[in-house]
Amino acid sequence: MAENLNIPSDIVDKSKKYQSLIPQIKALVQGEKDFIANLSNIMSALKYGMNFYWVGCYFVKDNELVLGPFQGPVACTRIAFGKGVCGASWKEKKTIIVSDVDKFPGHIACSSDSKSEIVLPVFKNNDVALVLDIDSAELNTFDAIDQHYLEQIVHLIESLL
Repeated sequence: MAENLNIPSDIVDKSKKYQSLIPQIKALVQGEKDFIANLSNIMSALKYGMNFYWVGCYFVKDNELVLGPFQGPVACTRIAFGKGVCGASWKEKKTIIVSDVDKFPGHIACSSDSKSEIVLPVFKNNDVALVLDIDSAELNTFDAIDQHYLEQIVHLIESLL
């Protein structure tokens, strides 16, 4: 298991940052069987490796989303099906990118510092088991590049379920 992330400070290209980070995340979880421990390390690696404002996951439990491992300021504990960006991603079973959360109908403001967001569903047996939620303190942070690489992280998470 790796114990430190090594993202060279001179890398500014987002794709190259992800390309450096993903193998390190795989090394973090290699050989560890505890799902929560792995998820916790993945959340930390994403937060600090990519310098995101907030990174976490919400588990589908009893027909609502319940907060799981995360890195960043305190967060909403429960989110209803179809509500906010996380609930919409769960309902629609697809990745949602929001460049300005204030313009997203029904956005749940867990923090007023969050300005843009990407939420990706994680599947088990063709059902959403959890969502990966990442927030930025800046507008227009997330794009197809983030989606491409974060979907690789989602597939890794799915393999650990």
